[in-house]
Amino acid sequence: MEMLPFDDGNNEKGIVHVANESRFMAANYSEPLTTFTVGWKDPENIEELLNFVAPIIHVGKRFEFKKSNNDEAFLSENDDVRAVGASFKRVDFSGGGVMGKTLNKGLTVRIDHDDVAGDDWQERHVQVLLRRLYRNELRRAIAALDNATEETVIARTWGGSGEQNPDGDIRQSLADAADEAGVRPNRVLFGESAWDIRSNVYDIQSTAAAQRASTLSMEEFARKLFVDNVRVFGARYQDSATTKQRIVGNGVYLFNAHNDLIKDEPANIKRFVTPIDGSNFRVYLEEHSKYTDITVEHYSNIIVTSPKGIRRLAIADGMNS
Repeated sequence: MEMLPFDDGNNEKGIVHVANESRFMAANYSEPLTTFTVGWKDPENIEELLNFVAPIIHVGKRFEFKKSNNDEAFLSENDDVRAVGASFKRVDFSGGGVMGKTLNKGLTVRIDHDDVAGDDWQERHVQVLLRRLYRNELRRAIAALDNATEETVIARTWGGSGEQNPDGDIRQSLADAADEAGVRPNRVLFGESAWDIRSNVYDIQSTAAAQRASTLSMEEFARKLFVDNVRVFGARYQDSATTKQRIVGNGVYLFNAHNDLIKDEPANIKRFVTPIDGSNFRVYLEEHSKYTDITVEHYSNIIVTSPKGIRRLAIADGMNS
């Protein structure tokens, strides 16, 4: 994992640093660049991928969310008949509120004025930092799902000898998750490697069912699995000076998430974000005679609010083993 240098005030030009809190001063706040972040559209769609995994919910810097006892939502009784003159049976729920807070995150880049080109150089560097921050959040969201399934990861080998049915493995895991949580996961996330393995398995089989499975659109595949959405992630990050890593890799994640959530709505994972002056980000400029430091900050916290029903399949390639 790449470790960014800390901002000590003596930054190298063009190198992104972990932001120093001293940059976040009212005198350095840039309203035009902060407004730019509101209308900016990510060309790599990292924000869209992040919202697929961990939908955004706006909260204050300190907030309370409900972490209910999932089992109690599915209790049933046969003594709910009221006797004459008596009261109805009283039902108590043990789930309660959990306090949380959003975390201040940010990055800084130093631009030497000798390297400035064009009138939009500030906006271009803000875009670089925004993409980095979104990529960091996406990795945190996947790590949160990994941590939630660390003890229950399902190892599967697709390919090799005999006819195989990867989609049957996924449907079985979806059914098992529904038995545990009472609600079937509504989103399925494939890592690029896992999707390639699935495709290869069906491509080499000559049955009509396999050929049909290999040509399904994402919408058709979602209907087959009885979920809302299926996505394949191929996003990567720089792991070292010479190598890149796939953020998702050979995993298949099954979970429950919804866009346009309210704070206490049941879902497996949420990304709590604190807006600042109408924006999810703030931008700061610290001008010097020979260089400018640009800092982008935000407040967020990705939390698995209900681990029940999350499934992760770790897929091995049986055809190349």
